[in-house]
Formats: sequence, C-alpha cells, structure tokens
Amino acid sequence: MQEILKAIEEKDCKKVATLLYNKVDSLEDEELKEVLEKAEKLAIECEDFELYKLTTYYFHEILGIDKVPEFEKRAEERETFDAKFQLADLYYMIGELEKSLEIYRALLEEETAKGNLEHVGRIYYNIALIHEELQEYDKSLQLMEKAEEAFRNLGDEEDLLRVQIHHAYVKFEAGDTYEAKAMLAGLLSKIIDKRDLIVEVHLSFEEIFEEDEDYDAALQECLYAMLFAKGTDYEEIAFGSLMDVLWQLFLEDDFEMIYLNIDMFSSAFPDMKDFFDAVKAIALFKDDKMEEEEVSKYVEKVTDQRQIDLLELLGEAEL
Repeated sequence: MQEILKAIEEKDCKKVATLLYNKVDSLEDEELKEVLEKAEKLAIECEDFELYKLTTYYFHEILGIDKVPEFEKRAEERETFDAKFQLADLYYMIGELEKSLEIYRALLEEETAKGNLEHVGRIYYNIALIHEELQEYDKSLQLMEKAEEAFRNLGDEEDLLRVQIHHAYVKFEAGDTYEAKAMLAGLLSKIIDKRDLIVEVHLSFEEIFEEDEDYDAALQECLYAMLFAKGTDYEEIAFGSLMDVLWQLFLEDDFEMIYLNIDMFSSAFPDMKDFFDAVKAIALFKDDKMEEEEVSKYVEKVTDQRQIDLLELLGEAEL
C-alpha cells in the first residue's frame, strides 16, 4: 500500500495504474478505498482517463460503489479521443458490451477519416476483444487482422506483435489449436528481447495445454512465464496463472502431478521455497503420503499472509 501512496504523492499516474493493477488483490477493503480515493483525485487532477477508468472499475467491481455516471459525465465533457476510448473500455470491463461497441464504432469512423492509424489499430483490437468475449471468433479474428494491418502500416512493431500473440490465442479459442501453437512458436524469435511479450506467449501456451489437460506441459509453461516475468509488471499475472493450474489440480485430486512438479518452482524461486514446499506437503497429505503434523511444520514456515491465505485456499479445494 505504501508503494502506491508514494507513487500517488509523486503524481506518477502510469506507475499508480500499474501498481493498482498488480497489487489490488493484496489490499483490504478499507486500504483499497483510501488508495482509490487518492488515485481518483490524482487522475482527475491530471486528466489521466486511463487511471481514472481503473479507479472507477475497482470502486464498481470490488467495493460496490458506482462511480460510472461520474466518469461518463467527465468523459462527455472532455470530448477527447482518450476520454471516449477509456469510457468504451470501462463499459467493456463492467460487461456493458453494446455500449462499448457503440462508442468504439463511432470512434473508428472518426479516426479512420483522420487517418490516425495508431488509434484505428487500438480500436480494431478492442472491438475484436468484445467479439471474443461474445464467442464470435470469426469476427474477432477478422478484426485482429485489421488491427495488425494498421500497426504494420504504422511501423509499430511492439503493438503488432502483441496483437499477433492474442490473434493466435483466439485461433485456439476457435478450435484451431495446432495453428495457434504454430503462430505462437513463429513469434518467439521476434520477441527474444521483449520479456513482457515472452510472458504472454508462455501464458498462451499454458492455457492451450491446460485445456488439453496436459498439466505437465502447463506447469512447465507457468515456470517459463514466471521466470521471464520476474521483476516486471507481469510477475503477479504469471504467478496467478500458476495458482489457477494448482487450484485445478487440487480440484481434480491430481495430487501426484503437484508434488512431482512443484520442486522445479522451489528451485527456480528460492525466495518462495517455503511456500512451494508447503504446497507440496499439502498435496502429499491429500494423497495420504504425509502425516498432518509434518505438513504443519512446512506450513508454519510460511510467514507472508497472502501466501498463507493461498495455502488455506488450496488445502480446502474440493469438488
């Protein structure tokens, strides 16, 4: 929390948004309310609609405080591309997909007429995400291609690669698993020096392997994602992906898969060894291969409250 408050004090809106995104789950409701109120005030002062959108979303989704009408009013007053774009994205985030599409389509017409390829690419991509959410994969894929064309013509390699990664993921969602794998593999050599994009590729592979119930491969992809994400904005996302796989394995009573594979995480992340050793102990206990007293010895070594909560969650998993 103190790190976020410091960034707010420094008026670093981008850093505040990043920290909020990564640390929101670790804040108690009262702490979150305090942080969001300060961050919202900063966003309004600096007219940073991206940060403002994020605070509005967390107020709405986590605290049950509806500040969407206030956001709508300010966005309509400003009438800038960013204000309208962030309003459309906010509607998407809270599930108001038709409202989101209406704004994006109007923006697309405006920005196409202006020849603003950067904005056009971003709009096509975000509309594609809406159609993906609606499971209209053919439409989503067509729009991904248009977004790629815009970024390619603009010479924006990083955004182009980011869209191509998600394009491959939508291919997987549409049922073209092997083509999706080939597309992701083809991108690896192009992103060798871009750690955030490497993480995205490995997380996409993880989703594919998990869907195929190839948990050995899924856990391996989690490991790669966590290694490349270490020290970046993607660290929490990669760790969350691992927790999702572990949760699924506990639900399916596949304890052996956990305790046979978890040592590689202990070895790769010695600062989290106590946590991963405790996960292994719980899995062994669930599989009747360790006594409860011995499990407690491992669990008691974990001092981080968030990790303790995760261990409790995993230990209580059941069908």
